[in-house]
Amino acid sequence: MLDHPSFAPMQRVQGRAAVALVPGAGRPRIGGLAQSGSAKVFLPAVHSAVPEVVFLNTAGGLTGGDRFTCRVDLGAGLRAVATTQTAERGYASAGGQAEVAVTLSLGAGAELHWLPQETILFQGASLARRTRADLTPGARLVLAEMVVLGRAAMGETLESAAFSDRREVWSSGRPVWVDPLVLGARALAPRPALLAGARAFATLALIGPGAEDAAGALRAALPDTVTGAVSGWDGKCLARLTAPDALPLKRAVATLLSILRQGAPLPRVWQI
Repeated sequence: MLDHPSFAPMQRVQGRAAVALVPGAGRPRIGGLAQSGSAKVFLPAVHSAVPEVVFLNTAGGLTGGDRFTCRVDLGAGLRAVATTQTAERGYASAGGQAEVAVTLSLGAGAELHWLPQETILFQGASLARRTRADLTPGARLVLAEMVVLGRAAMGETLESAAFSDRREVWSSGRPVWVDPLVLGARALAPRPALLAGARAFATLALIGPGAEDAAGALRAALPDTVTGAVSGWDGKCLARLTAPDALPLKRAVATLLSILRQGAPLPRVWQI
């Protein structure tokens, strides 16, 4: 029946959300807000001068052919945190690829913490994500992204999935960090040169003036529940982590973020 030529094609998700923060009376205020389709964005009340921007995909996940975009524009000298309301799910694809595009723009001296919750890849998922941040002089970006391979609670072992993830950070019109990842079925094999059987992995980055100075503190704080390494150079500090499951990974990320964020609490919507 599904192969009948008159069968209507399945509807695909199209979601776009964007928020711009500009200087206000004592704290940032909303200078622009747009949302359409499955993408929503809100700013919950927080007991801090630093606002939290929360993006939500009302579709509950992404599958082949879906498109989801989010954008944050942060004015000069402002500070903000941006995250997602829950974990994003990459569902099995019946054809085509789901696409996610994230755009971050920071004015001079601004500081943005981009802290989405984890992306969970289901068996048969096909997902491409691209994140681009544009920094002006003096701006600082904290980034943390986590990926979980399969649903451990369901006894799922990921054997087939396609995932590409490209991160770019530009400063004054020049690329300062380009980080592409392509994950396919062969990369899921339990080999030492690949993920070595890990079911979850994360990338953390601090980019901005003096960022390399944080490397020593991160190395000292790496928990023994994860495998990881830290590098610091030329205004960048980068940590890579792998773990046997999502919970130890997320706890380790929280530990390292407390250092990169100088003790600031995690976003209120985070679930650990």
